[in-house]
Amino acid sequence: MIQFYFLSILFNAGAGFVLINEGNDVESSIESSLKFSLKNETFRLVLGILTVVTGLLKLLSSTPGDIPVIGDFVPAITGFAAGFILLFGYYRGRSVIEDDKNTRLGEIVSKNRKWIGFAAMAVAALHFLFPQALLL
Repeated sequence: MIQFYFLSILFNAGAGFVLINEGNDVESSIESSLKFSLKNETFRLVLGILTVVTGLLKLLSSTPGDIPVIGDFVPAITGFAAGFILLFGYYRGRSVIEDDKNTRLGEIVSKNRKWIGFAAMAVAALHFLFPQALLL
């Protein structure tokens, strides 16, 4: 469906932007112009949920002319990864229990956060520019 195609591009680009620009001065210019912060936990939670759900729906529905599942595989996987990182960040900020799994997973996520953000932005751009590519 064309709607999921648009949402996939929008949410992958948005999640990638948030992951790449965490801790930069970009937030202050966005806060002053749009009156909300990219550091807002609720915004990150909603963006993470919508990105993961859109990734799932991209796997279940296909764009006309594409091969089912394989045609939108890369955007769906990057949506899952970027959304998971946003959701995990929310969970980790709210969690009061520290265990080894949480800290090990947190280290892996924090090391690869920007790379997943760059991948999500690149896939969103490629998905927008080449709509009939096999894996995009």
